[in-house]
Amino acid sequence: MAVRARKAKSDYGMPYRGHEGQWAWLMHRITGVAVILFLFAHVVDTAMVGWGPEAYDKVTRAYHNPIVHLLELGLVAAVLWHSLNGVKITLIDFFPGLSRRIVAMSRVTLLLFLAAMVPITIIMGGQTLDLLRK
Repeated sequence: MAVRARKAKSDYGMPYRGHEGQWAWLMHRITGVAVILFLFAHVVDTAMVGWGPEAYDKVTRAYHNPIVHLLELGLVAAVLWHSLNGVKITLIDFFPGLSRRIVAMSRVTLLLFLAAMVPITIIMGGQTLDLLRK
């Protein structure tokens, strides 16, 4: 009868911790789903017009809630990341030689995202604070 040898943890090598490309891929999928969910919600709230102006006004009043403002900030971040990463993917598709520079391109994408999100967060955060003061 064959006896199976127990493998030591070190026999499996180092655990995979990912790299820029993997995280960019994961974030691209997550932000894509977030944008699709928002579009579905947007279609539903716009369709409320069919039930009359009172129903539509009641739904749109929810947009004056600070929590919804934070969700809108998250939506802007999702759209921005998804679009910047999409441009990176498109460039690699059209110019396959750029795939050798995936780490640098991913870092540039992240820097552009952060550079854009700082003023966006300041502006939208100020509007959210204004709602809290009312």
